[in-house]
Amino acid sequence: MTAESDFIHVFEPGSGDSTLLLLHGTGGDENDLLALGRDLSPDANLLSPRGKVSENGMPRFFRRLAPGLLDIPDLRQRTDELARFVAETADARGFDPAKTTAVGLSNGANIAVSLLLMHPGLIGGACLLRPMFPYPSPPDLDLAGTRVLVASGGRDPMVDAADPERLAAALRAAGAEVELRLDPMSGHGLTQGDLELARAWMQEKP
Repeated sequence: MTAESDFIHVFEPGSGDSTLLLLHGTGGDENDLLALGRDLSPDANLLSPRGKVSENGMPRFFRRLAPGLLDIPDLRQRTDELARFVAETADARGFDPAKTTAVGLSNGANIAVSLLLMHPGLIGGACLLRPMFPYPSPPDLDLAGTRVLVASGGRDPMVDAADPERLAAALRAAGAEVELRLDPMSGHGLTQGDLELARAWMQEKP
């Protein structure tokens, strides 16, 4: 069984040559972010997998030991699976992974961060909505040419207050072009401001 067939997923072809990799949060599925993806990039291909881990019946992309405490070995293993899925699906569907932007929410944002750290260059960028900084980046990490948006909430109980700055600093140190937006009044849930920010960032030309 290939990684592509191993993930329940939706692929919606677009009229352009870019692709969005949609990565849902805990309890979501392959359909959750399709409307958001189409809003952010009307012409893009949409690739939306369902996380393969179940937490009390809620899909996730990797295990956690408790809220805010991630199972890092499982995250790394699941990141490799996701990378194979993206590469195999790109080959099967005929899109360029380098022109792919991950759009991750919460749990999905965390595995998108891990994808950048473990498989630099596989995708061209990431829109990270309420991410954590799961583990230190490797010293030789090269993310030159990678665009990243980090959208965080100042009242987010799920994310350490230092994580947004630490994550942005680590990605910038590796050469990524990072935009960090911290809404001091927001929690873990998305706001209309987040959606407007993501839409504007997505429409910017690299």
